[in-house]
Amino acid sequence: MSYIIGMNLTDTRTSGEGPAFTLGAVGMQAGGKKYKYVKYNQGAGAVAAVAGNVAYYYAPSGTSAGADTEVTSDLSDSANVGAGVLQAVIPNGGYGWVQIGGTATLTTALTAGADGNALTPVGATDGTLDVSALVTDHVCAVAIDASAKIVKCLFPE
Repeated sequence: MSYIIGMNLTDTRTSGEGPAFTLGAVGMQAGGKKYKYVKYNQGAGAVAAVAGNVAYYYAPSGTSAGADTEVTSDLSDSANVGAGVLQAVIPNGGYGWVQIGGTATLTTALTAGADGNALTPVGATDGTLDVSALVTDHVCAVAIDASAKIVKCLFPE
């Protein structure tokens, strides 16, 4: 697999401008941090994108259609599958990057958890993660320093 390098992680595009990269393209920076180019959807709850918050794969009313390039921070419009950490305020219907691999510092505190805990969208609130309680939960990160909101990203490509 080849990765895009040298991308501007805070550069976003509106729906009218169209995407700057192919949706689903993966980029990498020195140190191994990985990113995915996605479309943002505020969902039914009109949850705006916040840099440093978690996004989930968009699945209207919790029903997935198998899309893996459209994301939301509206947990009720997801299938509880984490997509990545937003790198910028992406406009509704616009395009930008989410971090999928490497260490990230979240803007919003975890719903619960301690260092070393496996983290999931299940049981969380919009834009956050919670401690995984069941083997069926989608684990998408691990708490490195829960009090400082530092996680190791394990989001799928």
